[in-house]
Amino acid sequence: MLRSVRADRRTTPHRSPALLGGRLPLVAAAVVAAGLTAACGPSSQSVGSAVPSVAGQSSQALPSGTASATGSPEASPTASAPPSASASAPADSSPTPSRARTGSVAPTGTPAKPPRTSAAPEPARIPGPGYNSSADAQKQIEAALRAAKSDGRMVLLDFGANWCGNCKAADKVFGQSQTASILGASYHLVKVDIGGNSSANSALLRKYSPSGGTYTMPVLVVVSPSGTVRTDTHVTGNPSLTSEGINSFLRQWAS
Repeated sequence: MLRSVRADRRTTPHRSPALLGGRLPLVAAAVVAAGLTAACGPSSQSVGSAVPSVAGQSSQALPSGTASATGSPEASPTASAPPSASASAPADSSPTPSRARTGSVAPTGTPAKPPRTSAAPEPARIPGPGYNSSADAQKQIEAALRAAKSDGRMVLLDFGANWCGNCKAADKVFGQSQTASILGASYHLVKVDIGGNSSANSALLRKYSPSGGTYTMPVLVVVSPSGTVRTDTHVTGNPSLTSEGINSFLRQWAS
């Protein structure tokens, strides 16, 4: 009997120190866990039950009302909240532009303004019938040439005398509305008295009608704004002293 017992003891394997060393940490961990449980209060789980791994735990195993540790949309308390007003607004809910006021024109529809046209120049002054022997004809001609350079009209010099019948006939035509309109639109008229003893006026006649000889009045001389003589009736002869003759003459040399 004694031998068999000894034999049994000999055959019983001895626990290796490595195995004992592996269990010692487990025992120490259990002691620490027991101390923490005592300090924090009793656990809702039974002692020794394993805490399920969060990574391996499915969302169905969690108790009802418990938020998932992974923060899944189903467990989010804001997932079931009604959509915000901005999210529910339709895509084309941009503010409607206000209508233009009645009578106003949109900038893009503003019609182009017509270009401004300069007003027609005022008709030139037409002197009355007859010839002023006391007038300074030289200054009158110089003023007419300055005005012609400004507005592009011609200068018409009328050399005559108050006792001349043909000059009176021409004055009547100059006073008619149609002839006066042509004169005012195209000429600056200067009347020069050569029926008296004015040497200055006679010198002006010879200046603008230098052919000399016996002059048949009236002598009509058309001068350009630059002072160049364009026609001289002492050379060409007077037109018919009627409205048709004089109007035709004025239109011919107006430009």
